[in-house]
Amino acid sequence: MFCGVDEAGRGSVMGPLVVGAVYVEDDTELMELGVRDSKKLTPKRREAMYDRILDIADGYSIVTVSADEIDLRRERESLNDIELAMFVDATGRYPVLRVYADCPDVNEMSFQSALTARLGGTDVIARHKADDTYPVVSAASIIAKVTRDRLIADISKEFGENIGSGYPSDKVTTGFIEKWIKENGRSPPYTRNSWETVRAIKSRLSVRKLTDW
Repeated sequence: MFCGVDEAGRGSVMGPLVVGAVYVEDDTELMELGVRDSKKLTPKRREAMYDRILDIADGYSIVTVSADEIDLRRERESLNDIELAMFVDATGRYPVLRVYADCPDVNEMSFQSALTARLGGTDVIARHKADDTYPVVSAASIIAKVTRDRLIADISKEFGENIGSGYPSDKVTTGFIEKWIKENGRSPPYTRNSWETVRAIKSRLSVRKLTDW
């Protein structure tokens, strides 16, 4: 058996980081299903594929790390270190002959060596855009993305309004964070305060407060 692993929400300023792993003996059915990089599929298509992937897979795992935990761990670890630990957790659930990973590090060989060592010498192939190359990684990408999208939808429901995708490039998300800070004097729950996006918003609002005088 072999597995593929990928993440969703790495650069998000709100919500968790999610890592998904899919285990298969053979990826033929995944190829026939037409799995591909989750970012290239519509939300509706991803949702439909999610259930089929779970039917096809011999096993799967999902690992999440909250925004608060990311902030806490980033005081002593890099985001790559956090993600490496999550990859180890997700891919170590079942014995496999090989792990295919979508590499989050600029240095593929460095991340591949680190993951190999942490998995006790298991054969690892870590490549950029692996979710576009290996069907089992594409499947893992879809599992991670759908899981994270559902969690973000739950957070929106909790707030009673749309928080957007959670990414810094989403004006709905940054607008929500800015409004919340103005009204409450602090960042909303589920926000990664260690992100420069949040620091910039707080700095901008602080300058505005001073000029109000």
